[in-house]
Formats: sequence, structure tokens, C-alpha cells
Amino acid sequence: MIVLFTDFGLAGPYTGQMNAVLQQMAAGVPVVSLFADAPTGAPKPAAYLLAAYAAWFPVGSVFLCVVDPGVGTARRGLIVAAAGRYYVGPDNGLFELVQRRAAAPSCWQITWRPPAMAASFHGRDLFAPVAARLARHEPPAAMGGAVAPPVYRDWPDDLAEIVYIDHYGNAMTGLRGQCVPESAQLAAGDNTIRHAPVFAAAPEGAPLWYVNSNGLVEIAVNRGRADRLLGLAVGSPIAIA
Repeated sequence: MIVLFTDFGLAGPYTGQMNAVLQQMAAGVPVVSLFADAPTGAPKPAAYLLAAYAAWFPVGSVFLCVVDPGVGTARRGLIVAAAGRYYVGPDNGLFELVQRRAAAPSCWQITWRPPAMAASFHGRDLFAPVAARLARHEPPAAMGGAVAPPVYRDWPDDLAEIVYIDHYGNAMTGLRGQCVPESAQLAAGDNTIRHAPVFAAAPEGAPLWYVNSNGLVEIAVNRGRADRLLGLAVGSPIAIA
């Protein structure tokens, strides 16, 4: 299985062009579009989102990840192996959390190059072919050399910020639920938010925080939009009281 994780947006040609490469180079391998709206040009919040969602995919999955504001610069392309899954994409911190939470991650710098590669679309021209080859069970060493995994030591294990706003206006944080006791209150700006196990346990129109189905602390409003009511966006800080 190949899993797409990008900030390309839900419209436009980019996801389709990568899919076309995958269909040609790894015909018959299922392709799942997990996120096309990961935080735009923001590898740090995207890293916490990727780590939470990747755990639900089977061992052997190949994640094709493109949140790449440095495309066209000297930043490296990487293959990362962590917890039995492969990740392909730019060296900008996007894989920091999946590496950190894995027992023995491995990393390769992609040195293979296609016959032609646009300076501004490595998702299609470099990362998609590499992901397809991995999905066909080619070894990472066929496409690059082993390197020490990059480390972002100043990034916390859990990020007290909003990392994603979903279609309903619910605001996911980079905090795992296991790190926040149910008795805690969250503060977002001037707003205090109390825990409820599910939406319906809070009064209609009231904000709440709960642990979502992927293990992240999420801020929501029963029958409303947390982003609008509380003024939340990706990057908004959250305090724990």
C-alpha cells in the first residue's frame, strides 16, 4: 500500500500527477490519499500529524510525503524506515516524530535521479518513483546510501499547538491524549476548555477537548466550529492548566 500525505490541497493537478506516476511504476499497488491538506508549507506541525495517523496503517506501507517548502534548494530527499513502514520525502523534519517513536529507525539519502526532474516538483519526479520502487519491494539501498537520521532535538515529544483544522472546524493538537489528564483544562487565547469524552457530553454550542480516534487531543464545539468560535488556526498555542 502507498499512502499519500501532502499539502497539495483538495483541488488542482498535483495529486493526480503523482498518482499517474504510481500507477505506471507500481501498477496494482493500492494507493490511499490520507491527507491532501496537511499544514501548508509547515513540516513541523505536519510531523506530529503524520506520526499519529501512520500508526493505523499496516506494516509494509509506503508513505509518500510531500510538505516541501524547500523544494529546489540543497535539502536532501530521504527514505526512512520506522516501525516496519517506509517514508519518502524531503529532509525537513517531516519524519522526526515517526523516527523518534520507533525502536530502531533507519535512514537513506536518495541519490538516484530520474532521467528528467523538474526543479519545483520533486513529489512527482523523484519521491513518487522512489515510493513506487519501494512498494515493488526494491531495497532502499538501490536508491541511496545509509545516513544518520536527522534530529530535531528542540522539537518536543508532544506539541502544544494546533496542527490541523478538519472539515468540521475541529482543531487537532500535537498532544497525545496520554499526556493530558482528563482533569486538565486547556487554554486557547482567552478561552478555557474543559474535557468531555464525546461531543454530546458537552452542552450544545460549548467548547470541549477530547482524545480523538487517532489518539490526539482535539478541541471541538458540540454542534459548532471550534476554529471560528475560539479563533483557532494551525500554529495557535495551547496551554494546559
